[in-house]
Parts: sequence; structure tokens; C-alpha cells
Amino acid sequence: MDYRYESSENSSGRNKCAACFRQFNKMEHLVDHMRTSFHSLHESKCGICRKHCRSFESLREHLIGPLPKQECKNIFNVRGCKYCLTILESSNARRVHQESCHFSNVNAGLLARMATLGMRDSLNIDNGYSRGTQVVALACKMVGGGSDGSLDLCGRVCLIDENENILFHSYIKPLIPVTNYRYDTTGIRPEYLRDAMPLRQAQKKIQDFLCNGEPMWKVKPRGGRARILVGHGLDHDLDRLQVEYPAVMIRDTAKYPPLMKTSKLSNSLKYLTQAYLGYDIQTGIQDPFEDCVATMRLYTRMRSQRHGAEDYPLASDPQNRNNLAAWRQSELERMSPEGLLALSRSDFYCWCLDS
Repeated sequence: MDYRYESSENSSGRNKCAACFRQFNKMEHLVDHMRTSFHSLHESKCGICRKHCRSFESLREHLIGPLPKQECKNIFNVRGCKYCLTILESSNARRVHQESCHFSNVNAGLLARMATLGMRDSLNIDNGYSRGTQVVALACKMVGGGSDGSLDLCGRVCLIDENENILFHSYIKPLIPVTNYRYDTTGIRPEYLRDAMPLRQAQKKIQDFLCNGEPMWKVKPRGGRARILVGHGLDHDLDRLQVEYPAVMIRDTAKYPPLMKTSKLSNSLKYLTQAYLGYDIQTGIQDPFEDCVATMRLYTRMRSQRHGAEDYPLASDPQNRNNLAAWRQSELERMSPEGLLALSRSDFYCWCLDS
């Protein structure tokens, strides 16, 4: 008998979702739920009851929220890591793991003082001679333009590599006059921008560095020379820099479903860093290097997750014929909940696929 189908003798939990454990009155309702939920092995999962959660925030609520599952909460309080939400074998194992899971802040104050002394520029095009796809993180700090100073203008930009080395760190001279330097948060003074790198020059350097000698129309996520770009709110940063870059090469911690709120809105980078890395950022004068490091650490943590291998893991993959859309309703209603879950595919690109 096909593993996807269930005999009438085993009808216990027949209409219960094998991923989120929701119970439905009719099998057809469960099938409709599976068609729209896009459950997959790339979702966050409770290490105790194995329930699938759409995001880490949802998993956190399941474990230690206002209305947690009590059995899971009791075990998590003893053996669970509060940063990555992993369940360890013992309380001692948790203590050791949590020490390595907790990051410390970077010395942003020192770097901020160094940045005023001159530009750091190590943007080199290697034409793909480096092994594997390279990953870089970008962050900007905005000053204000316009009559009321509310128009965001890039006043400072930083790029780092995967080892948190600074590749580019410079003040940027906007195309229009600055009317509000926002010193309390940016630390930028008028004299810092007077002889700073013009926006057009920075735009070209960053664009060329990201594409790494590859024409924009040829950029592809695998097997190409272009670099993966990590950041938080990159749509806004790239717009202010007037840099265009293909979405397939962008890893944005503000838009990655597992890092979003249960309401599907973005979490702030400040919150994500405190909750998942264990330290505080953006206190007082802010340094873009600090933001770069936080986003890179979040990215590498998400990428390091180990999920099972699948052929064509995305529901949108045109080659994917092993998904719910390829089956008739009557055939799906005869399957077991586990069989439906085995067919289901993710509607987002999981960063573990970059590894």
C-alpha cells in the first residue's frame, strides 16, 4: 500500500494536520488547509512535540509565550536554549550550548572613531576566482534632506564579509543638501560629509563589487560570480544608494518569514539581535558596522539549520510535480495527513539551501 494513503482501520486523527496539529471536521477542509499553508520541513519546529510553526516568534510563543503548551514549556525551561530555541539532552548540555550560542557586541565605538579618520575601501572584483558564492552584509545610516529634514539620504555605508571584516566603510555625500544630520543617532557632523565620497561613486563601486564582474542580467543564485547580499530593510538602503540588485541574491532579515512576527510584520533588527543573538545594538550613536555584523550573524545562524533534502523544495519551482497542486482533490482526500505533509512544499526560500 502507498505510504500516502490510510486504511479505514487507522482513522484516528484522520482530519488532523500532521504539521500544525489543527483538527478539521472534514478531510476536504484539511486538504484546503494544506493547499494554502505551505507546510514543509523548512518551518520552525518544536523539538519536543514536533509541531510546525510558521516563524521563530510563533515557536517562541508555543514554548514560553502567554499561553504555551505546558508540557513543552516545562521541558524547555530545563533543556531549551533561549536564543536558538533548540532542545538539548540535559541542563548541563544546555548551559554549554547557550554559552556558544550567545554573541557579544562588537566594539562599534572604536570603529566609529576610526571611520572619521578616512575611508576603508577593500572592494575588489575577483571575477569568481574565490571558491563558492561569497556573502557580504550591507548597512547604511541616513541623514535628513528636504525642507523638514524627513527625506532619508545615505550619509554613511558599511560592507563586511562573512568573517566580519570591513570591506568598505565610508561617509557619503548626498546629491542634495542635508538639512538634518540626525547627530544623536548617526554621529555625523557637517565636516564629515564635506569631502566625503560622492553618492554616484559609491553607487558604482558597490554595484560593481556585488555583481563581481558578472552582467546584471546573468546574475543567478547558484554557480555564478555575483555575491549574496545580507542586510535588514535592504529595499530602502539600496534605493537610497541607487543600487539595483536581483532579489534572488538578497537575504533580508526584515522580510525572511522565520524571523518575522506572527502578524507577518517585520521585527526590528534591534529586537532580533537581542532575542536571537543575546546582545543589544543601536544604543546611542549607531554604527552601520554594528548592523552589518548583526545581520550577518542572523543569516549564518539561519543558514546553519539542518533540514532534510528535497528535490525542488519550493512550491513555485516549475519542475516540481510532487506537490499538492498536481493532484486531484479526490486523490488528496484519500491520503493520510502524513502523506499530505510529504507532498507539501515551502512558499519561501529557506536560507539553509545556501549552504
